[in-house]
Amino acid sequence: MLYGTITEFCTPQDCPVMSAGPKYEYHWKNESQKKPARVSAPVYVDNLMTWVQTQLDDEAIFPRKIGVQFPDNFQTIASDIFRRLFRVYAHIYTTHFSAIVSLGEEAHLNTSFKHFILFVKEFNLIDQKELAPLADLIESLLAQGKS
Repeated sequence: MLYGTITEFCTPQDCPVMSAGPKYEYHWKNESQKKPARVSAPVYVDNLMTWVQTQLDDEAIFPRKIGVQFPDNFQTIASDIFRRLFRVYAHIYTTHFSAIVSLGEEAHLNTSFKHFILFVKEFNLIDQKELAPLADLIESLLAQGKS
């Protein structure tokens, strides 16, 4: 992900809460905590990447041996992973896009995000209402190349 290139702009001081603009705020929750916690964007992203890696390393979720079945709830797990990863894109676009532009990375970000969204839509991984913070951008990116 391109998030690593903007960490100097996304600090606990600059981004005290994980958000996608003023209407969308994301709180961190995992299996060990009952109540979602309000955390800074860098803490959220760090927690998320650690959590995703834990999911990917869990052979009960992502079997490595041929013939081993994926769990019955695999779609739910994959949806949860992608929904949370979308929030990082939403935060980058709504809060740090000017930094992305100044670094000359907007084409990379747009291409990465477009592939992400095409995959999400192909496998119905994220509910439409979750995509609302970037709905206009998604519509624009998906319209490119259709004419």
